[in-house]
Amino acid sequence: MLAAVVAGAGLSVAGCVMQNILRNPLASPFTLGVSQGAAFGAAVGIVAMGAGSTQSTATDAVLINNPYLVTLSSFWAAMAATLVILLLSRYKGVSPEAMVLAGGALGSFFSACTIILQYFASDVQVASIVFWTFGDIGRASWRDFIIMAVVTAAAQFYFMLNRWNYNALDSGEETAWGLGVNVEKIRLCSMSLASLVSAVAVSFLGIIGFIGLIGPHMMRRLLGGDHRFLIPASSVVGGLLLLASDTLARTVIAPVVLPVGAITSFLGAPLFLYLLFRGNNRK
Repeated sequence: MLAAVVAGAGLSVAGCVMQNILRNPLASPFTLGVSQGAAFGAAVGIVAMGAGSTQSTATDAVLINNPYLVTLSSFWAAMAATLVILLLSRYKGVSPEAMVLAGGALGSFFSACTIILQYFASDVQVASIVFWTFGDIGRASWRDFIIMAVVTAAAQFYFMLNRWNYNALDSGEETAWGLGVNVEKIRLCSMSLASLVSAVAVSFLGIIGFIGLIGPHMMRRLLGGDHRFLIPASSVVGGLLLLASDTLARTVIAPVVLPVGAITSFLGAPLFLYLLFRGNNRK
């Protein structure tokens, strides 16, 4: 339960910051390919770098021996996807829809890399990677929870310190520069921290989609775009959403436990399509 709250809060606040920095309402770690990149990096750390061992039981298919190495391996792959998105946003000025298409391409690329890694892995390792990418809150240990909590709390503190800068960015880059905001520094630091939070959650729990998209939009409709309130509110609702999704996954056809990543994607896909449809109508 604690792992669900912390991971959901981290993914939701990461999505909130990404949407502001990129000025893209469709941005989130999942839709931009950051989560898929983190998953590939974590798989490399677990299988190729010996940071984890594989088990034959369904309840514990992957046992992480070195969480720090897995997190670092996950982070560099997530940052690779982040840098591509930043370059497209900064130098090419692509539209929000095109940026999401780029995220889909990045997600496909990292998924292909993961498949290639599975091709050279043993049968047990392949089964373990597939099981791990489903997303499962129950596999988190106290050690994993503490690492996620520390990283998420530190990122949340930084985001709250820059809440006024994010509000200034809502009015455009030129306005933010005129108000004394170092836009380039804020963009790089914020996206790096958002990627780190996503990488930590993915490296321990697997891919959990759409929490970073649903949470911020729910709170933006209720509270508006003021990041003094939007950032903490997104964290709270993200934690509650993931906890509710995990509870649903464990009870809907009990005693069978469904992958929580499938539940969040099932709930988030209609919202994602709605946002795309609304954006096209505005044109």
